[in-house]
Amino acid sequence: METILLLFIFTLAAFLGFELISKVPSQLHTPLMSGSNAISGITIVGALIAAGGTAGSWFATGLGAAAIVLATINVVGGYMVTDRMLAMFKKKGGK
Repeated sequence: METILLLFIFTLAAFLGFELISKVPSQLHTPLMSGSNAISGITIVGALIAAGGTAGSWFATGLGAAAIVLATINVVGGYMVTDRMLAMFKKKGGK
């Protein structure tokens, strides 16, 4: 029964996330996404806990390690996009 509830919550969250992202205008998409990528730091903390859990199985450890890699890529990519976006507003050739 708990599995069905979790599957329902996951499906609802996926549908709601898709609907919200599809309604964001293209001018706001990059600033919103680059700012929200910092939230992936929370994902990294959770992945570290999952990967280093003492009571976890090898599957949980592997899944946690994969989550660490993917969340780190997301955070670094988000900051790269933010840096590139902010560089567009700097004056060229001046201070």
